[in-house]
Amino acid sequence: MTFARPKKRVPLNEAALFEYAVKTLARKMRTVRDLKRLMRTRAEEGEAGERAIDRIVERLKELKYLSDTRFAADYTCLRKENEKYGRRRVHQDLIQKGVHKFIIAATLTKAYEEVDEVALAREYIARKRIKPPSGPEAKKQANRITGRLMRAGFSAAAIYKILREWDVEVDETIDETDASQPTEETDE
Repeated sequence: MTFARPKKRVPLNEAALFEYAVKTLARKMRTVRDLKRLMRTRAEEGEAGERAIDRIVERLKELKYLSDTRFAADYTCLRKENEKYGRRRVHQDLIQKGVHKFIIAATLTKAYEEVDEVALAREYIARKRIKPPSGPEAKKQANRITGRLMRAGFSAAAIYKILREWDVEVDETIDETDASQPTEETDE
């Protein structure tokens, strides 16, 4: 069986590239970094293509079609309200998507300002239908729940409070500083 060679795309001119960017944004919210990455596959190679991409990004910002601040606010709201994720998870996701640190800090401060982390963790548990650990493997189940809640972005203190409410023996060996530090590798 032979595979067809991928067609070499003809680079788009600036007007066509702008149209491509608008259609891309109409389908899904994107950050500036993400949109630039997509446009690079369609634009001319080299300096001319980069200049065209920069002009298009500026034009999209002027038209208010593209805004990292608005993206961060909408993304944070959706992840907090629908997915019930904690602050740390949303922080890491935004860094991975290429949003600047100062935008992330302002957005998360505003969004999680009056949120009770333990109550949000309870909502996450209810949404995911996590049952309290019981039986002979209760400790193993508690460790799994702890890991799952940590990945969902909740602090160790909130997790331990919930486990204590369930009358589970808590092994408080998780270092809060290690779990709270987002990875710096994806940062721009």
